[in-house]
Amino acid sequence: MKKELIISIVIFILIVIGNIITQNYTKESVSDLSNNLENLKENISSKIEEKENDKDSFDGNRELLEKIDNITKNWDSRHNKLAYYIEHNELEKVEDNLTGLNSLVETREYNEAVKELDKSIFILKHIEEKYKFNLENIF
Repeated sequence: MKKELIISIVIFILIVIGNIITQNYTKESVSDLSNNLENLKENISSKIEEKENDKDSFDGNRELLEKIDNITKNWDSRHNKLAYYIEHNELEKVEDNLTGLNSLVETREYNEAVKELDKSIFILKHIEEKYKFNLENIF
């Protein structure tokens, strides 16, 4: 009886520690990507203002595409670790939005790109909330 109790306590502690580690990594990943996407949103908003003033330039578009590429590379590096414990479907939504964002910026459809950015940020926040360690999610 004592062995079973000790084994159960050890298993419970390992589950809690594993959950804390994964939750911290998820929180860090979501925060980092959300901040990058928010900065990109500000840059795109300034491009919208420039476009309205007919000052649109190819270099500015290239700069946005480079930022999207960096965000995508950052996502790809985190995606592999997140895929161990988060549903693939949830992660694929973010990847699809980033791909759509890239194509919208390439075609200079900045208003639509902002909408795609907002969707990506919402999905990231949803992933963080969905996998948060609390009683509501446990039961």
